[in-house]
Parts: sequence; structure tokens; C-alpha cells
Amino acid sequence: MSAVQSELKVALYTMCLVRDGDRVLLMNRPAEKGFPGWIAPGGKVDFPESLTEGAAREVLEETGLTVRNLIYKGLDEFVDPKQHFRYMVFNYVAEEFEGELLENPPEGELKWVPINEAATYPMQDWFKLRLSFFFDEGTFEVYAVYDQETDTTLKETVKRT
Repeated sequence: MSAVQSELKVALYTMCLVRDGDRVLLMNRPAEKGFPGWIAPGGKVDFPESLTEGAAREVLEETGLTVRNLIYKGLDEFVDPKQHFRYMVFNYVAEEFEGELLENPPEGELKWVPINEAATYPMQDWFKLRLSFFFDEGTFEVYAVYDQETDTTLKETVKRT
């Protein structure tokens, strides 16, 4: 194992877009929670849970909904070579769910949004770019080399299958 590999820090996250016919569930995260604007539920994968277990847990915690039969849609990967850091977000869609939305959600206001209007809501540019990928056939992979010190994307590639 190289010195870089032994120093590598990896963070695993999930995002799960809950879909109900022609609408999706988004939450409006306040700035103090990070990633402000409308976004899908998600968060860190706890060890030793699987990726899909983590995605389902995050949806339940943030929305009150229990999701089943998650469909894998793709990977967002951000690497910062200077920091030896790799940040991976595994993306899912859930069309099967039960439960009631939380009255006081911990991460921000929840709203069912028509799919054809979702991209008009204020959201992070990176999420807006990926939003349509959740509805397309196949999977996606977004790979970005990022410099955290300067808040600059140095390179980004998008692959679709």
C-alpha cells in the first residue's frame, strides 16, 4: 500500500429521491445546515450499514417515510488530491414508500414538487445538474477533482450508461 493510500480519507454518503408518480419529495435546507436550497434527502452512511440501508435510514430520519426497493441511479465522486480526500455520494430513487411526512422535519421544509417544475426551485448548481439524471434510463457517474482551499472544481466528467 502506498503512503497516499494509507493517508486517504473517504466519506460515504447517499441521496435518495422519493418519487410519487409525476412528483418528487424535496426539502428546503436552510443555509446553517449546509447545502442550502431544495435537495433530496440523504446523508452519511453509518458503519457497518450497507449503502441502501443508509439511504433508507436517512429518508426515514429526514422525512418520516419508509422506502423500499431502492433503485440505484449513480455515483457522485469528488476528490481533493491535496487533502487526500474522496467524497462519494451513492444516488437512489425510491418509488415504493409508506408513512406520513414529519410535521417538523429536522433538515428543512418538505414539499411534494411536480417533476416538471423541480429544476425551477432554488437549489445548488451541482444538484440541479444531476436532477434530470434521476429520471433518465440507466445510471450516471459524475467525477470531479476539487480544491477545497480555493473552492474550485479543477476537472469534472459525466458518464451516462
